[in-house]
Amino acid sequence: MTSNDTPVSESPFHNGPTDRDQAPQFVLPLVLHLEKTDPPARTDALRTAARAVLTILSDERSLGDGEWAAAMRDWQDARIRKVVRRARGAEWRKAAALDGITVTGEDGAEVRVFPPIPLDGWPKELAKLQVSGTDLEDPEPPAAPDLSGPVLWLNPEVDMSAGKTMAQAGHGAQLAWWELSEAERKAWREAGFPLSVATPGAERWRELTVSGLPVVRDAGFTEIAPGSCTVVADHPALRR
Repeated sequence: MTSNDTPVSESPFHNGPTDRDQAPQFVLPLVLHLEKTDPPARTDALRTAARAVLTILSDERSLGDGEWAAAMRDWQDARIRKVVRRARGAEWRKAAALDGITVTGEDGAEVRVFPPIPLDGWPKELAKLQVSGTDLEDPEPPAAPDLSGPVLWLNPEVDMSAGKTMAQAGHGAQLAWWELSEAERKAWREAGFPLSVATPGAERWRELTVSGLPVVRDAGFTEIAPGSCTVVADHPALRR
């Protein structure tokens, strides 16, 4: 991950060694509610994952001396890892009983986000959930993004599973959040974190990557090559 003022050496997503690698490593778990008979639309799942990340970042329990604050600080001091798993039926009900926040999308997608945990410290209710195979489709072509608001632009040339893309959308939303002022964060939060997720054409994508907007460059732990540019985080306050 790099942004327009984040040194590459300090990037929590950059594939090269950084000081963040010396810190204990944590992961932010996200669980997608995925029933066989009624799967969510892919774009709604991506939007909802991004909003879930923003929701926990801004939750009072994650700030100051809140009950999640220490875990959130430890997580953000290291690599900013996110893992998306899926659950249905009883598995979803057990996951929903754990401490966390469930966010519901515009079209009904449900994602529950949990406070960060150590890489090897998954609770049993989440450890048994599947990571791979989270493949979703949009039943209809997604609506055009609202260019007057925040947009997470996806690399049109990188093929990722839905779960991997949800994590990348979360990374992009977090980069935008870090770049905003407190007043801009408050306004976004009070509006309910509206955002669009869209895939531009190849030429527009190249323009976006050099526009000065925050760019996610994946560390390459799963699915794609290290250093792959996956998301550009576009927010009205960051367009200069």
